[in-house]
Amino acid sequence: MELYQLRSFVAVAEAGHLTRASEKLHVSQPAVSAQIKALEDELDLALFERTSSGMVLTSAGQRLLADAEKVLAAAQVMRNEAKALKGEVAGKVRVGTTSDPAFIRVGEFLNTTVERYPLLQVELHHEVTGAAFAKVHDGELDASFYYGEIGHASVEGLRLRESTYRVAAPAAWASRVVEADWSEIALQPWVITPSISTHHKLVRALFDKHGIEPTKVVEADQESVIANLVVSGVGLSLIREDLALEKEAAGEVCLWRDVRLETTLWFIYLLARRDDPAIRALLGVLRDTWKLGKENVVHGQKASLHC
Repeated sequence: MELYQLRSFVAVAEAGHLTRASEKLHVSQPAVSAQIKALEDELDLALFERTSSGMVLTSAGQRLLADAEKVLAAAQVMRNEAKALKGEVAGKVRVGTTSDPAFIRVGEFLNTTVERYPLLQVELHHEVTGAAFAKVHDGELDASFYYGEIGHASVEGLRLRESTYRVAAPAAWASRVVEADWSEIALQPWVITPSISTHHKLVRALFDKHGIEPTKVVEADQESVIANLVVSGVGLSLIREDLALEKEAAGEVCLWRDVRLETTLWFIYLLARRDDPAIRALLGVLRDTWKLGKENVVHGQKASLHC
């Protein structure tokens, strides 16, 4: 079997459709179809069921998909290792970003990477935290900054820093929220992120712990937008403590009680790629940027909640 056949197999499995897979691979649909057929003939197994809506993995296809992904990942590692043996770290890496750039030090990270590894092209993609994790797991991103729980054994992370969130309300609401209890707070409008994000999970954990449910929810997908909505009087939300204290000092928000929710900022990547020269290069830059040791590498770590 050939690597291009395995790439087509994985692409069709992910897309569930020949046309979308061919577009992703930049190969014609008949060519992808022929590659799948050749692979099935060689394995003497049907990998997909052809349906009116697309391509669905058979049970055999489901079992072999993980093996195909491992082979492709190993081949990429070998290519990168060959470049490293020539003294080069080259190619393109797709890195997800979350939060605001200054907080995750993305400018310093990128500048140092460009200076040390001029042949390595870093492509940045801003993502909601849950989407970033899914894309690293699925191979759409090579690595990403990420908040929260690393809940999959195939993903590893470099712990960068702890992050604390506070419950903030518009400053004009001080008289109605400062002395409010949990049930009264739940009656106020809340600004939260989409359900896929870590911010959303922190809010849900906060309410679930106290057995209450917010009655009015406004959705926003970026921390800066959420903070502006709180300042503008739209509702309460969790705001990162450094921003919350800054806005409190400016008279723009008030903080409700001494409630603190803690999570962790990570740089995550697939465990299978920990020896990939490009990933090693990025981790080295981050350790220097954040002044970290090797003990900061963890997988399967959970976020914590203190309130």
